[in-house]
Order: sequence, then C-alpha cells, then structure tokens
Amino acid sequence: MSQRRLPTKQSGHKPANAREKAAPKQPLPVVDRLKRLFTSLCAQIEGGHFANAIKTCDKILRLEPRDPDALQTKLFLLLQTDQYATALALIDTVAVEDKNHAFEKAYSLYRLHREEEATGVVDALKTEEQDDDRGLVHLEAQLAYRQGSYQTAVDLYNHLLDIAEPDSEEQSDILTNLEAAQKHLDFISSGFLQALDALPAGIVSTLQTAPPPQQQFASAIPSAALTSGPPEDATKRVKKVRMKRVPKGVIPGVTPPPDPERWLKRSERSTFMNKRRRGGGGATQGVMETTGSAAGQGGKGGGGAKGKRKK
Repeated sequence: MSQRRLPTKQSGHKPANAREKAAPKQPLPVVDRLKRLFTSLCAQIEGGHFANAIKTCDKILRLEPRDPDALQTKLFLLLQTDQYATALALIDTVAVEDKNHAFEKAYSLYRLHREEEATGVVDALKTEEQDDDRGLVHLEAQLAYRQGSYQTAVDLYNHLLDIAEPDSEEQSDILTNLEAAQKHLDFISSGFLQALDALPAGIVSTLQTAPPPQQQFASAIPSAALTSGPPEDATKRVKKVRMKRVPKGVIPGVTPPPDPERWLKRSERSTFMNKRRRGGGGATQGVMETTGSAAGQGGKGGGGAKGKRKK
C-alpha cells in the first residue's frame, strides 16, 4: 500500500502581493477635518466640557485662522471660564474687529478692574445708537456702582426694572443690585448724619476738631513688620515627612525616635559604662582583703611551693 506524501511548505518564497508595501494613507481634506472638528465642538459645548472645547477651537484656528465661527466660539468659552485676560488678548491681537466685539472687550476690562478703560468703551458704544441694548445698560450700571456714582446706578437700575419681565431671574438680580446701590446712596446723603447724631457730644466734638488721618504709605508696612519681631529662622521650619521613606510600623510624631548610640559598640555606649560601675561594686565586695592577710597568705603559699621538689 503506497503512502501519500503531504505537501511541504517552501520557505523563502512569498507571493508577489505580500512583497508590495501598503500604500500610505492619504490625509483627509481640510474641509472634512473641519467638519469633524466642528461636530466635536458642538458635542463638547452641549456636554459642558468647555476646556476641551477651547482646545478644539485652537485646532480649527490652526487650519483656518480667520474662521469667524471658531473665533466667536472661543471668545464665548473664554468668558464662560472666567479667562478675561486671554479673552482681551484674543480681541486685541487676533484678527477680530473691535467694533464687533466691543461689548466683550468692555466686559473683560470691567472684570479685570480696569473701570476707566471699560467706561471709555461703553461711552463709545452708546454713541453708535446702541442705547437700548440691555446688556450695555447693565454693564454701565455696574461700572457706575463700582466707581461710587450711586445715583447714576440707581437711575439705571430703575430703568432696567421698568422694562424687565416680571418674576424673571433678571428682575431678581436688578432688585438686589438696586437695593445695594440705594443703601449706599442713603448713607451718603443722610445716613452718616444720623450716625453722628447718635454719638455722644464729646466724641462728636473730638471728631470735628481732630486732624485728618495721615495716609500710610506702602513702604512703612514692611518696616513695621520687621520691627514687630525677629525674622523666622529658615532652619527651624518643620519639613514635611515623606511617608515613602518612613519604615513600616513607624508613625511620625508618635513612635519614639531610635537610640542615637545604636551604631556604637556596646562597650562604647554611655549606658554600658553605667552598668559596669554598678556591677563592679557588688562583685568586688567579697574579694577585698587587708594588706596583711594578703601578704601572709602569699608567704605561706610561696613557702609551700618552694619546699616541694619533684622526685
């Protein structure tokens, strides 16, 4: 009966198709990449992931630096995340027209406590037939309140209260701001006079004749701090213990510190010398003898040793 041979694999021979390298993948066109990025941007904004959305805006602006939608969205996201300095830099340096984003610029300046510059931008906007802009009126009222013009702030808030929708969140905010501005205005106009009338006559006369308080310069503050007490030594500062370097079973501040003489020999330790002194006295009490008895015993012993001879 004949046996069939199984076909053997021939090594070293590869098909022609395997020898050919795969062609490199062609990158997507810019239009398709922008579509994908804008789709991701919408999903990130709807999900509240503003930090990732700003990064997506940066990717879009790398592909299309003057895209108005990406610039507007990034500016909105920067204001939502309280990055007012970055938003102001985007308005001033990037290709964004100031006349289209003047309100955002004024709001960023207001949040950065640059009231004078913000007031100038608001005044310029008012001359461009934007007096009926509610957001602009809100910002003008806030600037007036911060700069101490409480009467102007009260008038603006009353105007906003008249045109606001009843039982709305805007109306609640306007009432809160109006109450704060009205309290400051009342104190300036008549409140401080009533407070002075309530004081004793001696204190009132002292206040009227007392000179105005001297202005304390900023340079005097460090000198007062230096004279109040000695500077803290940097070597006395407690360093934070790294738990990775603490041995197992040791609690910092609770476990007693190790013996500083643990690296010395026992004979060189102070505790070993003390023990030897205590034990030495007890061991020599039974051995101490008088000189006479010791000499007599030595003489007897010596004589006996000399008298004996080996046979």
